[in-house]
Amino acid sequence: MSRVIVKERPRARNQRVSNTRQRRQQHLLDVKVRSQTATQHRNKRIVVVTSKVLLSILVLGGIVYGVRFGAKRLFFENPDYRLSKIEVRTDGSLQREQVLQAAELREGANIFSVDLARVHQQLQQLPQVDEVQVVRNMPGAIDIRITERKPVAWITTEKEMSDPFASEAAFLVDARGVLMKEKKLLPEYLGLPVIAGCANESLTAGKVVDSFEAKAELELLRLSTRSFMQTRFQVREIDVSKGYCLLVTDKNHTRVTFGFDNLDAQLQRLEQFLVYSDDSKRELETVNLLVQRNIPVTFAKSAAEIINETIDPEGEEPKILKATPVHPGMKPEPAPALPKGRSTASAPKIRKAMPVERGRKN
Repeated sequence: MSRVIVKERPRARNQRVSNTRQRRQQHLLDVKVRSQTATQHRNKRIVVVTSKVLLSILVLGGIVYGVRFGAKRLFFENPDYRLSKIEVRTDGSLQREQVLQAAELREGANIFSVDLARVHQQLQQLPQVDEVQVVRNMPGAIDIRITERKPVAWITTEKEMSDPFASEAAFLVDARGVLMKEKKLLPEYLGLPVIAGCANESLTAGKVVDSFEAKAELELLRLSTRSFMQTRFQVREIDVSKGYCLLVTDKNHTRVTFGFDNLDAQLQRLEQFLVYSDDSKRELETVNLLVQRNIPVTFAKSAAEIINETIDPEGEEPKILKATPVHPGMKPEPAPALPKGRSTASAPKIRKAMPVERGRKN
């Protein structure tokens, strides 16, 4: 038997069918084709995105224009929302015309065109206004509620002021030190205490006092409103012209000298003197509270002492004039003429009474 020998074919190897030059040229062509395709796709995407953006802008602009046009027709040009009523409520002396002028409000305008924040800010700048509230009441009303500052005293740079209503240099001041100049003065303002002699303070309406003396005066007024002091010691005038003290005059014309510091302690010492004055039924005339011990105090003269000094200034007993009897049916004789040079203050001539018997007619 013959043997058949089968030879195995060698496996095929991965062989390149092109040389290096062909491969390089083929790669360049492939890169060119891909770059052109990528450019086309990119340009297409840019056109699509730009179209979408433009379309979105147009749609959004149309919506905004439509909303504005609709709001203008439905609200801003609608006669139903015309401002027909402006109600002003205040607890002080501010006039309606003054409030409307400061807020720049007028009836007939559209209610949605009123900027409530701006109105609130402009009214808050008035010196008399402490708090303000502005409310829009649909469809055509605005409600303004104002809480005015409460003045506690008159303040002036003059040393003396008899009538604060007639003085141009007099300003009202509240507890916080805000200066006010009222156009309409209420009767209760006339009874407010007067702070005089503030030469170191520049007084302007709307300004807050910042001097040490003015702050001490306001603190003294605040402390003097306690239960006992409010009824017994009512301040009528505070003079700071001396520069080192507060010279206070109350309703009973008692003059009390205060220092600028420790006003609470000084009022407590004054309260003790007032209690002693009430118990002894004597009125204080002057009290100097600048010292803490051995406080100088003087008492006012009583009414009886004043009357006696008026009748008998030299200590002599007053002359008692006797009544002169008048006889019935007799005419009073005319007083004789006094010679020249004789004083009319001489003692008058005293006539004696004539006895009358019973049953005898004159």
